[in-house]
Amino acid sequence: MSLIPRWRYMTDESKALAKRTAVSALVVLVVLLVFRSLVPWVLVGLVGWWIWKAVSK
Repeated sequence: MSLIPRWRYMTDESKALAKRTAVSALVVLVVLLVFRSLVPWVLVGLVGWWIWKAVSK
């Protein structure tokens, strides 16, 4: 027995909910992947800003 009910037996509301859940999961996955790759650049920018603020005083 499959975990997901057969598509043809699902109501329109159930289908819409399944589609929204899948799209939301994909968006979260993409955001996590992008954020993970940007973390080092954010840290470099933050350290640069701290150095700039310390030197400009």
